[in-house]
Amino acid sequence: MQATTTRPKIIVSADGTGIVSHAGSRLLADLADATTLTSELSEVLVGLRRPRTRHDPGRVLTDLAVAIADGAEAINDIAVLVDQPGLFGAVASDSTCWRLLEALDGSRLAAVAAARARAREIAWAQRAEVTGRAFARSRVAGSAGIDALVIDLDAHVLVCHSEKQQAAPTFKHSFGYHPLLAYLDNTGEFLAARLRPGNAGSNTAADHITVLDAALAQIPDRYRHGHPILVRADGAGCTKAFLAHIRSLRDTGVNSEFSVGWTITTREHTAIAALRDTDWTATTDPNGEPRPLREATVAEITGLLPAAALATYPAGMRVIVRRERPHPGAQLDLIEQRDGWRYTAHATDTRAGQHVWLDARHRAHARVEDRIRTGRDTGLGRLPSRSFAINAAWLTAAMIAVDLIAFAQTVLLHDTTHARAEPKTLRYRLLHTAARITRGQRRRWLRLDQHWPWTAQLAAAFARLAALPTPAG
Repeated sequence: MQATTTRPKIIVSADGTGIVSHAGSRLLADLADATTLTSELSEVLVGLRRPRTRHDPGRVLTDLAVAIADGAEAINDIAVLVDQPGLFGAVASDSTCWRLLEALDGSRLAAVAAARARAREIAWAQRAEVTGRAFARSRVAGSAGIDALVIDLDAHVLVCHSEKQQAAPTFKHSFGYHPLLAYLDNTGEFLAARLRPGNAGSNTAADHITVLDAALAQIPDRYRHGHPILVRADGAGCTKAFLAHIRSLRDTGVNSEFSVGWTITTREHTAIAALRDTDWTATTDPNGEPRPLREATVAEITGLLPAAALATYPAGMRVIVRRERPHPGAQLDLIEQRDGWRYTAHATDTRAGQHVWLDARHRAHARVEDRIRTGRDTGLGRLPSRSFAINAAWLTAAMIAVDLIAFAQTVLLHDTTHARAEPKTLRYRLLHTAARITRGQRRRWLRLDQHWPWTAQLAAAFARLAALPTPAG
């Protein structure tokens, strides 16, 4: 009988010096400084600093965001930074963080958003310097993608397991909040969000307009007014007021288009029934390969819908329908059960483009679900307070945390295997890396374990960070 391999025997002592954990999270803290995010936050929050206090409010908010990016789920998780002053310096306590979040009312959160926008402009310039592009193309079905800036809006049910202000029953028969979120698909940045009660409507046009305007304000001016912008949403975004607002942005110099879900009703089924077999075109799989006609096809039904149905929508809007064989367990209406197809549709005001391409472009909106899922691991999974205002401020800190991760991946790690890694992977491989702090040659050294598989990538990211161009002053 072969003996089971045992772990190597160890002897434990408590006399180690200079050893730190979460060394990779220092990368995010320094990145916040390099992009001027910390200084911008300090400037707009200077009024909250009391005389003879030790901690700058802007730095406190930055440190809290770094802790959230590191995996913090509650305010007292700031301890992961507090307990390592040799690595992170003097970090505010959880009670100081709590007081800061409590002081961030609506006007101060607006100032924080403006500070984020100014820092984002620097980060985009640095990304262009390092990678040659201020932002990547938005990927579509395995192709080179589209060059437009793509803003994805989606709502998310955030379940609460205790009483919180404005928490309410949700349409999913749970209890909590129903925030509306906006991400930039090109880079993964978390542009804007609005914390709402759980009973807030999914298709409330006013909320969509507010969040979209806040998201657009985050985009540097030269790209907001000089580059195509595509706004994507599911069926909740297909309201006349919201689509009219997107179209009206053109009057302000924003080259905007939309691609939103469209509800299938009896009217649409009648139009679909009028299609000929030759009107359907084979669609593509996620890798861009054509799918068999018997599996999934697309067609346009704009001209087959009653004129009155589209009269009050923006001129030139098109409706594209997709049919595919239903997967096991799919919920079908009576017509779909009869036809053996599952139908979905979307509306867009993009005038040019084949149906297959437009369909694939809209289906890429599903990536926002992944961003929300990973966002749940980065501050969105739970809210720390009974107070609605404190939870709204925490949501802002979570947005900053997601941005720091996105900046790190697209600027410092863009050519590595971690460029698209999820937060949990980044934490295990890079952020939570242990190291030893030593002193020599009048410097402080952070010495990473040379045998850790991802040490070279982390060290290269620190080196790239040190070489980033920074604005004067």
